[in-house]
Amino acid sequence: MRQIEELKFLDALYYFKEHTWAKVEGDFVRVGITDYAQDQLGEVIFIELPRVGLELAIGDEFGKAESAKIVSSLYMPISGKVTAINYELEASPEIVNSDPYQAGWMLLVQPADIIELRNLLTKDKYIAMLEKNE
Repeated sequence: MRQIEELKFLDALYYFKEHTWAKVEGDFVRVGITDYAQDQLGEVIFIELPRVGLELAIGDEFGKAESAKIVSSLYMPISGKVTAINYELEASPEIVNSDPYQAGWMLLVQPADIIELRNLLTKDKYIAMLEKNE
């Protein structure tokens, strides 16, 4: 596992305490797991994602990520309706390890209330939380 300062975090994202991120894209929010989360998992060998159309609330489990060492639940950073999932991850789940913020995205969500993003963490607050928990 890498040190926190070796990991990548992007300014344009909102971070959830359960190690998922949210990125506003027009009327939708793209969701994935953080570089920290993929690093903790190790090599991801399977991703389970929800069906399109499912409505979920903040903190709801939306899927699972499996590595050789653990199966980890994935949690929603924002409430909304799943409008798309990244089918590429079915065949190549390791994309999450190599590119968690771009090609390794997981869901596209139509948010129930975009104001919920205010409850998420900025990059600096997320890093501070990680450092505190080290």
